[in-house]
Amino acid sequence: MTSPSESKHVHYNHNDACELTRWNARECYQFMYASRSWNKVNHFYSQLVLGNISFSDIFDNKMHRVDHEAHLLDASVQTEEVSSPTTKKTGRWARVTFKIVLSYNGASFDGWQKQPGLNTVQGSVERSLGKFIDEKKHLLLKDKGLPIEGCVVVAGRTDKGVTAYQQVCSFFTWRKDVKVEDIEEAVNDAGPGKLRVISVSEVSRAFHPNFSAKWRRYIYVFPLNNEKEESSQHQDADNDVSKGGNRNDFDDVRMVVEDSDVLADNYNTETRFVKKPNSFCVKKVDLLLRQLEGKLLSYKMFARDTKASRNIGPPTECFLFHARATETKLKSDPKDQEGTSAMCIELVANRFLRKMVRVLVATAIREAAAGAEDDALVKLMDATCRRATAPPAPADGLCLFDVGYSDFNPKVCLIL
Repeated sequence: MTSPSESKHVHYNHNDACELTRWNARECYQFMYASRSWNKVNHFYSQLVLGNISFSDIFDNKMHRVDHEAHLLDASVQTEEVSSPTTKKTGRWARVTFKIVLSYNGASFDGWQKQPGLNTVQGSVERSLGKFIDEKKHLLLKDKGLPIEGCVVVAGRTDKGVTAYQQVCSFFTWRKDVKVEDIEEAVNDAGPGKLRVISVSEVSRAFHPNFSAKWRRYIYVFPLNNEKEESSQHQDADNDVSKGGNRNDFDDVRMVVEDSDVLADNYNTETRFVKKPNSFCVKKVDLLLRQLEGKLLSYKMFARDTKASRNIGPPTECFLFHARATETKLKSDPKDQEGTSAMCIELVANRFLRKMVRVLVATAIREAAAGAEDDALVKLMDATCRRATAPPAPADGLCLFDVGYSDFNPKVCLIL
């Protein structure tokens, strides 16, 4: 008899036609990590941060590049015109606020949030801005024995390993002699080759990187690691996708199910051999994600490490403007003509929960491999346990692409 102190992990019972072919948590983890070229993804992001390549370079369709760069520039100018100070302020409004747009390589930092003993982006940026704080704050920090550092507010904190292409943060000071060029130089010196300032501008005190944002965009790059995965994307699989994806694409290893509770009622045996898929169709992932567009849904099943008070109600609701997936060639060097086959996912929403993007990506891949129905992700919103969704995909593939402060324009999307 099992002692009360012993615990047994129970898998979520999906009760659908794909329950026996769907990966469990361990199989999802193995599929995400095993023999994949994550080092090439990290190298691509490192070159992206250095400014040697751009995201639009991995798309063959030039319309993506033209539309994105033009509209992104227009949106940036519009934001600065609205937010820039127009009259001289006095009193408590006399402080100067700077908007800093920066790029950093997630593999080089332990996340954004400052933590004792860890190399974080916030810690590096705030130390570099310490020279620009006013005299009153300098004396206050000195009297308390605290480090002489600035204070920055960010649009969204990123986890360890997550890259940011155009992260937005703000910094204020009462000093009037601080120039945007000084801030740019100081922050760039904080992490050469790991951290790069894209722009610095003076904005209104009313500007807040987080609360003023109307949407955020994440990009996830998932490397395809074998010929079977790559070739399956070029097949004419429209009929298969409409019926639930590549249902017949299984590996040669037979998985054993030894729990009678997970079997359908018409099975009499407690042990049954089933085959699990070892590849997925990118077109199917795209179909699954498209079902989420234009809907306000609760993504509590796709969140991790959130407080109990944020597990129900409006705090878990997100509106996805754009959710697409496509196959592309990852080129970390302009001279690399072939590149590495990868799936690129683009998600744009008014807000994201903690680890939501990584769980959503992993679950979409799992459901596509199992051949689930097109609305499988929507149905998972009503699940009763977070074990219904897959464990988070690796942080190496995730990138906070940009943050928008004007109404979302579909023309700026990379994946149409």
